Amino acid sequence: MNTEKLSTFEEVVERYGNFVYNVALRMTSDPVEAQDVTQEAFIDALRAWDRFRGDSQVSTWLYRITVNRSLMRARKGKRERQLVQGGVEDREVVDWTQGPEQAAVSAELRGKLEEGLALLPEDLRAAVVLRDVQGLSSEEAARSLEITVAALKARLHRGRVVLRKHLQDYVKATGEGAP
Repeated sequence: MNTEKLSTFEEVVERYGNFVYNVALRMTSDPVEAQDVTQEAFIDALRAWDRFRGDSQVSTWLYRITVNRSLMRARKGKRERQLVQGGVEDREVVDWTQGPEQAAVSAELRGKLEEGLALLPEDLRAAVVLRDVQGLSSEEAARSLEITVAALKARLHRGRVVLRKHLQDYVKATGEGAP
């Protein structure tokens, strides 16, 4: 491997390291696991660096590698607790338009959100993390997950409904929103 290429990859690691770690953390809900996933994702990226053609942005490519690594680790140690996805279409969607910014600042609510993310099935969690947490566009998130934009939107809807259901009692009890 030549030094110029390594220098470029080191720049990629430096520029996207925090992003990759944050995606891994949201996917694994465990800082130690997230560090391992981050390291493994960058090792995978370095091995594939020659094949990266630049058809997509480096960030999209790294997100996909990170999500894949996270999912592989999750499959090895499958979590026992997951929110039930069945019947999601029948659930009422809660309207939180009254003060969501105020509710978001609450550290307790943030903890509940993290807990809810950890309980989501892997496919829904990946969609929500990439789109809502990391702020990718629908097109970028769909490309990262190698699905259509329509499939991404369906996963986002189901994930958001399940998260809202998970948070509904907390929000109602604290008066932070209007469930």
